[in-house]
Amino acid sequence: MGSRKKEMADAIKAEKKQIAFAKLNNCPTSPRKMRLVADQVRGVEVEKALQILKFSPKEASINLEKLLLSAIANWQAKNVDASIEDAGLFVKSICVDSAGMLKRLRPAPQGRAHRIRKRSNHVTLELGAKNISN
Repeated sequence: MGSRKKEMADAIKAEKKQIAFAKLNNCPTSPRKMRLVADQVRGVEVEKALQILKFSPKEASINLEKLLLSAIANWQAKNVDASIEDAGLFVKSICVDSAGMLKRLRPAPQGRAHRIRKRSNHVTLELGAKNISN
């Protein structure tokens, strides 16, 4: 490997070390309800985001709190010697996409049927560090 290529690879590796993410697949909540909670913590520091999710009355906040704790653990696994407080972790991006639907039929008057769509979603959460610690 050439010297320029190695320097570039080392730079990319150092950037990836400051970013951690976690994914939640097939969460049985509608994407619209999950986005209401996700919008509250987007771009917020990790400590404040945990407090927002802990005291939110929405049911989706329970799953997002677990996901955020998982992303923090992933960041700690990458940066063993660094502390969270010094790094200044924040929620860099949070993306809620729709997943598959369970389709059910509910009986309706006069021999008809209404379709019930039980929606689910995928959530991707990415953490970033403001202060680079070596």
